[in-house]
Amino acid sequence: MPVVDIVDAHHHIWRHDRTPWLNGPPVPRIFGDYAALRRDYGIDEFAADARPCGVGRSVYVQVNVAPGDEVWEVEWAAAEGRRQGLVNAIVAFADLADPGVGDVLDRQLAAGPVRGIRQQLHWHRNPAWRFQPTPDRMRDPAWQRGLRAVTQRGLLFELQVFPGQYADSLDLVDRHPDTVFVLMHAGMPDDVSADGLQAWARGLAAFAARPNVMAKISGLGTFPRRCDADDWRPIIHRTVDTFGPDRCLFGSNFPIEKMWTGYATLLGAVRSGLDRYTAQEQQAVLRDAAVRLYRL
Repeated sequence: MPVVDIVDAHHHIWRHDRTPWLNGPPVPRIFGDYAALRRDYGIDEFAADARPCGVGRSVYVQVNVAPGDEVWEVEWAAAEGRRQGLVNAIVAFADLADPGVGDVLDRQLAAGPVRGIRQQLHWHRNPAWRFQPTPDRMRDPAWQRGLRAVTQRGLLFELQVFPGQYADSLDLVDRHPDTVFVLMHAGMPDDVSADGLQAWARGLAAFAARPNVMAKISGLGTFPRRCDADDWRPIIHRTVDTFGPDRCLFGSNFPIEKMWTGYATLLGAVRSGLDRYTAQEQQAVLRDAAVRLYRL
């Protein structure tokens, strides 16, 4: 079955010299020791990883390049992708609180096939898992004005938050019913205790009740730092059963996941989690939802 990969969270191609968190001194990260990632990961390596597994199209998602390089990143990703025909859409970065964000978005749209924006909003009580300084950045009126600029240009927003931020995030979704949100990493279930998973599942159901939200099945190895089909299966089942296959899509989270697994093993684990669904439902998750959402 052909696969479309939404290659998330620090993603399939990057330039070491333009990515501050890779190029500077190591700092604690949600995925642990990332010494193996402190190098270029180019389109040719991604093609070698993914193409033998049936991946024919992919979506590049921003990698937190140096401030001011947001347009350059789109230009570079588009050019790299053309060499292998594998970057078919781009989710770029923009600081939505920037008063000039509209100009940045317009220049990005002119530079490549931009379909959405991601500005990571996740905050956690564990500082190593924290990206924003506060948990409720999405409530800032200036930031929400920037989100309206995203929506006005026909772009989606990739929502990366922890379960502890779901209340604020659901309020954001309700305030912006015309915005398409993609809930990243299956909602980032960080607490796999019985109580933690129940809270996560309730949150998923609340997001799924909003028709402008989709869920991305990705990043499932982030917290355990391994690829384990048995661990991933209940997360996949709950996400697909809650949203429905047509509102779920696959992302490899490469090359982050490459620190503990290979591409074929990762895709096999996801397929294992989808094996109770029909072939048409599996195709929806692995290809059709992304093709529709990112206009591939």
